[in-house]
Amino acid sequence: MRDSASGRVRRVAAALLRILVSAFVIFPVSAWSALALWFRLPAPEGVRALAAGLFVVLGLATIAGLFLRRGLIGLAVFALVFGGVLVWWSTIKPPADGDWAPDVARQTTGTIEGDILTLSDVRDFDWRTDEDFTERWSKRSYDLSKLKTLDLFLAYWAGPQMAHVLMSFGFENGDYLTWSVEVRREKSGEFSPIADAFKSHTLIYLATTERDSVRLRSNVRGEDVRLYRLNTPPENARALLLEYALQSTELAAQPKWYNSITANCATVVFKIVRAAGGTFPFDWRLVVNGFLPGYLYDHRVVVTTMPLSELMQRARINAQAKAADQSPDFSQAIRVGVPSPWGEAGK
Repeated sequence: MRDSASGRVRRVAAALLRILVSAFVIFPVSAWSALALWFRLPAPEGVRALAAGLFVVLGLATIAGLFLRRGLIGLAVFALVFGGVLVWWSTIKPPADGDWAPDVARQTTGTIEGDILTLSDVRDFDWRTDEDFTERWSKRSYDLSKLKTLDLFLAYWAGPQMAHVLMSFGFENGDYLTWSVEVRREKSGEFSPIADAFKSHTLIYLATTERDSVRLRSNVRGEDVRLYRLNTPPENARALLLEYALQSTELAAQPKWYNSITANCATVVFKIVRAAGGTFPFDWRLVVNGFLPGYLYDHRVVVTTMPLSELMQRARINAQAKAADQSPDFSQAIRVGVPSPWGEAGK
């Protein structure tokens, strides 16, 4: 009787193990491999579909083998084929050159001498539409001893869950330098959150004027743009700005892949903040970055003297941006009415 009971326990445990291996190993590995083959195999569409489909079949056969008690052989074959996919995957390197779209054609680089940061290829486009614009790239110098504020913009482009992140550094003379981490797409390329998790595009760091990158999203594309003034001491903002310049310059020499999950505009900013000495913990809201305001509020990085819902409402700047569309004081105008940790002095 005791042996029968222990046998049932072993059978239940073995069945549970098969289910766990199938659900948390074979299934996700099969899905990832199929998508990798579909998006990146250098072959015609039909061949890519066949390769992806065959890996799915292999995964299903491996799962079936586990429950038909021929699991070890099936697992060995599955692991061998997956190992081959990983070897092939490791050979796909990010390109240094390409027929890039005009707005991502140049990678910002920088040098530092004392307090003076000099950036090459700062973008300052005059956007009329996404396809109609006047290109302007310039070399600019910034006195870091005059750095005063750090702000964060969120441009919601896919509902309330996903936003593009911009970090903007303010100086005493009223100048603002904005950094945008983006997909470096080719002229014929298109952005796809799924495809861009599979080495489809490279990463680019762009230093821009606010009238370029902020106005593009608020006035030209009509995205819901919100501005959060951050409670960041100038010395911390300086460290962050230098880290942007350093990593941007390194990226020009050694390209990296963009990844819509692990290396996107929000997660990269988080890594830069950590590299600059920040100690904020990782959080799911860094991936589903439309919820970043709650993360910032929880860590008291933004104004907390009002409810989060009120802060989020007052952070909207589309009305100010449209009213100041052609104003030379665009950056000052969009900050009117936006709560600052330093009150009026924070402007």
